[in-house]
Amino acid sequence: GRQVLDAYGRFHRAEFEAFFNRGLVLGLLQRGYGELSNRDPAILDYIQAGLRLIMSCPSVLELFELLQVEALRLVCERPAPPLCARLCQLLGDFPQCLPRGRKLSLAFCQQLVRSIAHFQSQGTREAELRLYVSQVTQVSALLRSVWKAEPDTLLPSLQELFAVISAADTSFEPSVALASLVQHIPLQMITVLIRSLTTDPNVKDASMTQALCRMIDWLSWPLAQHVETWVIALLKGLAAVQKFTILIDVTLLKIELVFNRLWFPLVRPGALAVLSHMLLSFQHSPEAFHLIVPHVVSLVHSFKRDGLPSSTAFLMQLTELIHCMMYHYSGFPELYEPILEAIKDMPKPTEEKIKLILSQSAWTSQSSSLPSCLSRLSGKSETGKTGLINLGNTCYMNSVIQALFMATDFRRHVLSLNLNGCNSLMRKLQHLFAFLAHTQREAYAPRIFFEASRPPWFTPRSQQDCSEYLRFLLDRLHEEERTLKALSSAKSSESIMNEESQAQEAVHKTQVFTEAPCMGSEERTLIEKMFGGKLKTNICCLNCKSMSQKEEAFTDLSLAFCPPTSLENVDPKCMEHSEVKDDYMVQSNTLATSPAAETPLSNLEVNRGCDTKMNEGTIEDFSSEPNSENTTISELKVQNNGDMSQSLVGKNTLSVTDLLNYFLAPEILSGDNKYYCEKCASLQNAEKTMQIIEEPEYLILTLLRFSYDPKCHIRRKILDNVSLPLVLELPVERATSPLAVVSGGWSVGVEISDTGENLAKKLKPSGADEVTCPQLVPYVLSSVVVHSGVSSESGHYYSYARNVTGAGPSGLCHQSTALSLVSPQDKLFTEESPCTVVENELDTEMPREWFLFNDSRVTFTSFQSVQKITSRFPKDTAYVLFYKKQNSTCGFNTNPTNGLWVNGDPPLQKDLMDAITKDNKLYLQEQELSARTQALQATSASCSFRPNGFDDNDPPGSCGPTGGGGGGGFSTVGRLVF
Repeated sequence: GRQVLDAYGRFHRAEFEAFFNRGLVLGLLQRGYGELSNRDPAILDYIQAGLRLIMSCPSVLELFELLQVEALRLVCERPAPPLCARLCQLLGDFPQCLPRGRKLSLAFCQQLVRSIAHFQSQGTREAELRLYVSQVTQVSALLRSVWKAEPDTLLPSLQELFAVISAADTSFEPSVALASLVQHIPLQMITVLIRSLTTDPNVKDASMTQALCRMIDWLSWPLAQHVETWVIALLKGLAAVQKFTILIDVTLLKIELVFNRLWFPLVRPGALAVLSHMLLSFQHSPEAFHLIVPHVVSLVHSFKRDGLPSSTAFLMQLTELIHCMMYHYSGFPELYEPILEAIKDMPKPTEEKIKLILSQSAWTSQSSSLPSCLSRLSGKSETGKTGLINLGNTCYMNSVIQALFMATDFRRHVLSLNLNGCNSLMRKLQHLFAFLAHTQREAYAPRIFFEASRPPWFTPRSQQDCSEYLRFLLDRLHEEERTLKALSSAKSSESIMNEESQAQEAVHKTQVFTEAPCMGSEERTLIEKMFGGKLKTNICCLNCKSMSQKEEAFTDLSLAFCPPTSLENVDPKCMEHSEVKDDYMVQSNTLATSPAAETPLSNLEVNRGCDTKMNEGTIEDFSSEPNSENTTISELKVQNNGDMSQSLVGKNTLSVTDLLNYFLAPEILSGDNKYYCEKCASLQNAEKTMQIIEEPEYLILTLLRFSYDPKCHIRRKILDNVSLPLVLELPVERATSPLAVVSGGWSVGVEISDTGENLAKKLKPSGADEVTCPQLVPYVLSSVVVHSGVSSESGHYYSYARNVTGAGPSGLCHQSTALSLVSPQDKLFTEESPCTVVENELDTEMPREWFLFNDSRVTFTSFQSVQKITSRFPKDTAYVLFYKKQNSTCGFNTNPTNGLWVNGDPPLQKDLMDAITKDNKLYLQEQELSARTQALQATSASCSFRPNGFDDNDPPGSCGPTGGGGGGGFSTVGRLVF
């Protein structure tokens, strides 16, 4: 029949033109032909054949006008896929039949979008599905050509598309075939469209949630391109405007569907991209990840059986994703062990790569595209570290806590403790550390810990000494653990005493408490294990050569600054009988860990208060020896302190090495500081030496920068720059040398108070025996607490720190560059500067491994910045240093093979994890509420404030143009740093 019709039209053109007229075509489209319905695609076949035959005839223009109207009518009637595809084929071959004029053209595109939304496949066999996909492709191709010819129709078409997929009508589910349109939307429009969608106040949350869920359903559409790109862009756009409620709902609703799409090779790439983004951005709770955990193993085995290169590549990407999620949400070994077994043969990403992936993917890392700076997201900084909010002059606590948190081994021990049901200070520290590690907040407010750890004599909201706070904190933690261990031991002993008398029980209890301090190394407290070391002090009478000796525990060493004369090459003999004294002194914080060191708590409190004054250079009592004379050095204090800066002009910069050498140097006790020798029964000249006989895991060094000026009644600060070696070697005298004559024992009171003696350092006589060379223990710099200001009553504290594990960063400890502490008398007068050695060490520094913790702000920095801070900002000086012993893990497994630790940290207990998850969700809700409020005010809000802390002319610790608290002293109380 077609051949006959074709011959008739070719050779009888006029008759055929008269036959194939407007009436015939209209009748075919509205009534059909015989038994054929008007909705049969064959009708359109007939019309297309006729049009082809009369293309050269004038009457064809009339038919084009008719078909423009009829095409729009047909589309509005929601034709089935076969008819719609045939119509689009006709319109594609004869573009003159497309509706003309902006209004009609726009209506046609919008109605065609709605027609696609009604498409449904009529079969389930592969051939039927292939035919269906090809029909949808024809329709979407026509839309693309219309959008290309008339760009004005694109945006209204997309608005219609969004209106369809965001409709809340549950009786109608739009077809997944709409996914075929996405590939035809220019990618360069993503930014504009997403911003328009996410900021439009008319788009309700329910509509956005519905639309996003349906777009995720589009991942099931084969051959659709860029669907995952648009889905991820919309997810990021919602995160940028802090609409976290939508993101949480959609993720939990659709994460399993997206995961199931991984089973189908055709849609696997897009599904994996969306799955990765959804999981990696959902960082406040393990809920989404745990929804897919049960299905991971079977999918992995399926990929392995496949053996195809594409399956292997996808398996590697999936494995990396799974490792990231298990790293972020540890503590579920029963869930993760089957997965680890299934993927054990696959390569594991490095910890640094995992951290980078997680930090870049979090919702709180998505930058807002809104012009208002009020909408800036306050999520974690790019460092991934959490700041601490200043609660009112609490920077002294914040800087110390961050330094302790960055003491990796200590942090891991604290997080691994099982403290359920315990309301101890250690439990509060564990809670604080857990939040610092896992919260999504930019900064955490440590109110509970501050109230629990603040020394009673510290006035709230006033500046305090961070070194004093650190000593108090460590001492509290130590004493608390000892008490708990003693109580636990007493309870266990009670349980096995069934028939003993109460008298025996009381005796046993007494023994338990008495013996508690005499713990073996395995029973030492955590503070002793991490920060505890031992000092041995020998005093040799120069008259009878008898020697007294004592040992004392310490958690930190307080280093006095060398007097000016010690830097000059003078003859030691000239100073042997000199009465010159200075205001520099040495002290160590003690821990009562041996029977000889036991004191009542009240005595410890008194001595602690004494330590505070010692740290500031005030000497009140030297009655630590029997019949010793009280000594005051106030007359010479001001003179020496005032002349110090001038005396060091032209000298090399002091280093921590110099101060430690000075700490360990022998000193002659003479003049007013003579030693009472029991053998001689009189005051005698004596030589005092100090040795470190047991090194700590973490060596804490406090530089004694504050001294009290009794004439001016202020505490002065020594602003001298001190070079900080990246690698330090500590001399440790492990072997106990035999004593010549032990002259009596020292009482407990003598031992405690003597730790803070400000005895004038005198040089060892040249005729004395040389000290044996100690064993050198390498340490690497972990943290530096900096004080900014010129007075202890004002100013600001902040910290530099880095992650240092037991083995230390690779390449940091070389014999050629380590700053060794050799025999004290060999280096005491050396003019050799350590700066050149330190500079060599800088070359080995790993990039971006140092962090600057300044209350709520955390930024990347470098060791060069740490070293140069005082030269750039004279008021900012290193005050407390943390060094980590190298090649030591404290008996703690810091690199587990099971892969279940976060940041190498042990898994958190469930109650802690639940608390963090709850707070993270609350934080996201707070951010969303804030963003919505700001969006309403954005049109009238102005952004005139100056961003805090970004002025290169201000030091890191600055709180204003002058920095360091604005000058310090009592005259500037109003400018204290908060």
